[in-house]
Amino acid sequence: MSLDIFRFAILQDVPELEHGIFGRQGGVSPAPYDTLNVGADVADDPANVRRNVEIACEALGVAPAELVTVRQVHSNRVMRVGRAHRGQKVGELDGMITDEPGVPLILRFADCVPILAYDARRGVLGAAHAGWRGTVAGMARALVLAMMREFGSRPGGIRAGIGPSIGPCCYAVGEDVVRAAHQAWEEGEANQLFRQVNGRFHLDLWQANYRQLAGLGVGQIEVAGICTACHSHRFFSHRASGGLTGRFPMVAVLK
Repeated sequence: MSLDIFRFAILQDVPELEHGIFGRQGGVSPAPYDTLNVGADVADDPANVRRNVEIACEALGVAPAELVTVRQVHSNRVMRVGRAHRGQKVGELDGMITDEPGVPLILRFADCVPILAYDARRGVLGAAHAGWRGTVAGMARALVLAMMREFGSRPGGIRAGIGPSIGPCCYAVGEDVVRAAHQAWEEGEANQLFRQVNGRFHLDLWQANYRQLAGLGVGQIEVAGICTACHSHRFFSHRASGGLTGRFPMVAVLK
């Protein structure tokens, strides 16, 4: 099958930015990692993972050897990266920002939220991974604050996208998640981000991250609204697969 690449509409008209969030088709991995798995921490053949990364990079005109990535740990930590970091895994964190062209960023997902931010005035790119822990810890907010601190970005000039990820329709969570959210957020806000379905709490990660961005005054925010669990034929979903699945990439680079 051909590659399935999701791009944010609000970033499509930005000639100096290339980005893509890739579906699970078009790679070389066998089931249950079929086919474009870029997760090295699952039981897929490392040679398949390397080839899948190459396939994604080729689609965006990116050199695989120059990718900058992280060890994703469900944090709210953000790092400024540049050309000196090309080809490296830079640490245990979940967000990266750069203002240097030719520094491709890659993150990996299977239900967690891909967040992409771009400041055209300053020429700054930000990318983040936000699961429930990162969302409760304020990952989206931390990404924008880092852009402001490091590069002088103004929230009103930032465009941000919340990519395909598990939706409130499918994201049933336990009491530990509910408690953590109520400890981190004001009571009224936390209550608005949960709904009860058949006696279970469902968390709206899309709205939680949207509110963090909007609360800082981010100028344009796009929510893909694609649930990876509902569309596990299109995207890897940890929840829908019972944990046995691959990881899909988000790749972005300033040209």
